Amino acid sequence: MVAYSNLSNSVESEVIAEHLIVPETVLTPLTPAKLTKQEIRTSLKASTYDGIFAAIFSSITSGVLLSNLLLQLGATPVQIGMLSSVPMVVNLLQPVGAYLSGFVTSRYWYGFFVYGIARSLWLILAIAIAFSHLSKNNNYNLVQLTLLIVFASNLLAAFGTASWFSWMAHLVPEKLRGRYFGIRNSAANLVTLIGVPLISLIISKWPGGMLQGYSFLLFLGVIAGIISLCCQFFITDVNPKAELITIDRSLEAKEQQSLITSLRSLVSDNFFRFLLYFGFWAFAVNVGNPFFNLYLLDNLHINVTWVTVYNSLSAGANLLMLVFWGKLADKIGNRPLLILVGILVGLMPLLWLGTCYSPICLWVGFPFLHLLSGGVWAAIDLSSNNIQMSVAPKRNQATYFAIASAVAGICGAFGATVGGFLAEQPILGGLPGLFAITSGLRLLALLPLLLVWEQGSHSIKGILQGWRMQSKVVS
Repeated sequence: MVAYSNLSNSVESEVIAEHLIVPETVLTPLTPAKLTKQEIRTSLKASTYDGIFAAIFSSITSGVLLSNLLLQLGATPVQIGMLSSVPMVVNLLQPVGAYLSGFVTSRYWYGFFVYGIARSLWLILAIAIAFSHLSKNNNYNLVQLTLLIVFASNLLAAFGTASWFSWMAHLVPEKLRGRYFGIRNSAANLVTLIGVPLISLIISKWPGGMLQGYSFLLFLGVIAGIISLCCQFFITDVNPKAELITIDRSLEAKEQQSLITSLRSLVSDNFFRFLLYFGFWAFAVNVGNPFFNLYLLDNLHINVTWVTVYNSLSAGANLLMLVFWGKLADKIGNRPLLILVGILVGLMPLLWLGTCYSPICLWVGFPFLHLLSGGVWAAIDLSSNNIQMSVAPKRNQATYFAIASAVAGICGAFGATVGGFLAEQPILGGLPGLFAITSGLRLLALLPLLLVWEQGSHSIKGILQGWRMQSKVVS
């Protein structure tokens, strides 16, 4: 997709937690109880339904529908811009959520409590909009209330993301992660692809007006969000504390792990190299990604209907390619896929430099760019999540997930800010110059990934040699 979703997607972005150990207690990993095939099968099916209903909730409470609501209420561009920055900023609190979830005995009930409150908050906005006609000049208050609920809901969701991701890492077999999450994300994206235009049509045709229509559908969205949490009841629960056991205090001096020693170990291993890549990549991508639609609308003065169609093509390509990339990731590994596809993603902004307002670009160029973008971003989003499960140490794994998400969030927000500043510098050539800069930064961001080790992944050299041999056989 043109937008870099993965770093912060409310359906696919759920990630992190586990407690950091106090100095007086030494904990070591326990061998977790092995799940039966039936338990795994039931859990994965329930998780897929969870993703579908969560996608319905997310479609109504984010993206173009929420932006359109604020526009109808007369929000300023700065207020609308806050919608995209809030999810990235609250990612900084995911390590706190990882820490808190370490004190519970159930991943399910912790998530139900956190996400249940986060999603129920939207009922306040639904009720406020429903009765907004009773008072005059209420639009300003509704804008403030909407932004407040967006912030509070995303804040609470950040506390649960880490725990959910750690839960999935425990349940989904490593050899099936690419294939399974490809199918799960495809199902969720299909709902979004069909649901958003349908919901937009319902809102626009609502007898009582667009605001009243959004209020009603927001109420239904909250119900879908709660149903998604109920689906998690059929997922085999995990007790975070059952994975650790207290050992004799005589080993305390040797193996004691406090918050400080945990952080020291973080910066000295393979995961730290992954963090360098993850943070730099988030920065490099967000330097340019928020401005592609602006380039179409403002620089080239293309009608918004065309832009909507292009984004739909991107979403469709993303949907169709997810399962393919998932199977390929299971076969060759996430790391080589991120490198090979990442090179293409790095070069793609340069293709925008030759575009203009012309029939060939409108009918061929831009559709091709968006189809290509949607297809390759499916690989990046999927493998970026799955590789975290592979490179994060098993001990306090959720904490590592939280740190990765926090790093990506702050780097992504900083990248978008820097991109906005650079786009206003005439000496750089405006948005085309910005696209060239983000292209170079993306390619540089791949360098730390070359130093990351992922268990079971193939080498880039071996993959290229294998493809070369296959091409010779075919020819």
